[in-house]
Amino acid sequence: MIIKDIKIKKTSKKNILLFKRKNIYSIKVDKRIEILIVPNPKGKNAHQDNVGIILEEDKILKILSKRYKKVSIANIKNKNDLQKLVKRKPDLVFSGVKYFLFGKEKIWLNDYLEMYKIPYIASSKSALDNESDKNKAKKIIRLAKIKTADFFTTYPNEHLEAKSIPISFPLFIKPVKGGDSRGIDSSSIVNNFDSFKKKVLEIKEKHNLNSIAETYLTGREYSVGIFEESITGILRALPVEIIVKKNINGHNILDFNVKKNDEEKVIAVKDIKIFNEISKLAKQSFKALGGKSLGRIDIMMNDKGIPYFMEANLMPGLRKGYFYRACVLNLGMTYEDMIFTIANTGLSSNLNIKN
Repeated sequence: MIIKDIKIKKTSKKNILLFKRKNIYSIKVDKRIEILIVPNPKGKNAHQDNVGIILEEDKILKILSKRYKKVSIANIKNKNDLQKLVKRKPDLVFSGVKYFLFGKEKIWLNDYLEMYKIPYIASSKSALDNESDKNKAKKIIRLAKIKTADFFTTYPNEHLEAKSIPISFPLFIKPVKGGDSRGIDSSSIVNNFDSFKKKVLEIKEKHNLNSIAETYLTGREYSVGIFEESITGILRALPVEIIVKKNINGHNILDFNVKKNDEEKVIAVKDIKIFNEISKLAKQSFKALGGKSLGRIDIMMNDKGIPYFMEANLMPGLRKGYFYRACVLNLGMTYEDMIFTIANTGLSSNLNIKN
């Protein structure tokens, strides 16, 4: 894992960890890596539910070819293409695909690869299932005795009067599934029953999803990248703080448009106490959800500065998202370093698959 090539030193002045790279790869390794992509019928970079990570495949091909001898792109259009892939027995499949739908058949990629003893990156079906359903994820987190805001799921007309709402206003309402803050906007914070009903109905009509309602937390917001050490399984947490300007209602909400337009500010966490607290919570959450290799845990503080698990992404974006920025701010990584690290982690942590 490339993190092993990084020297760690403490600076008493800033009380944070700094990292310096050394001895980056000088010879090519005799490994076959296939970068797996799928056609997108909606157009380039459009949202697909079965794709967790949109890859810049040509860029990744160029990077990995510097380190590994045999790197290629595999475009999987049908089940026959997938069967041909496993027959080639690559040393690693580098992919952000969660699952395939071939007619009525649903095939979860990483579980399929594991069946054929082929290493992969990121987590298996069970962990991705845990992560994708926010209600399920928070139940698992609560059972693990990890702090998360009080919550309940709901749908239009389930609650006919305010007294049936199980937790107090204000509430934060969002779709029970989905990422990238889809369905989150200035109306997501609700202070009364009428606005609650309106938002739940809007989510159903626009996204065809039920809602999850949580106690609204007003503190600082963080995202914590997670890397799993190749051999030992030790988790390394890479926290960043996300700062958002107040919206028209006076709230700091990381909504869909803020993310889309890159309007938020992402900074390093310099307070060592906060760094350690949110790192611990993130690693506990990652383990509880069954995460593997890499991921991202989102955390909010309440008004007293106590951190709470919000949600997880076990296939985090690798381009300009928070995972990449966490690697930059915590480890001084370039994009190339990050891609090498992910590939090497996949190769190393899956050695037992091929035994």
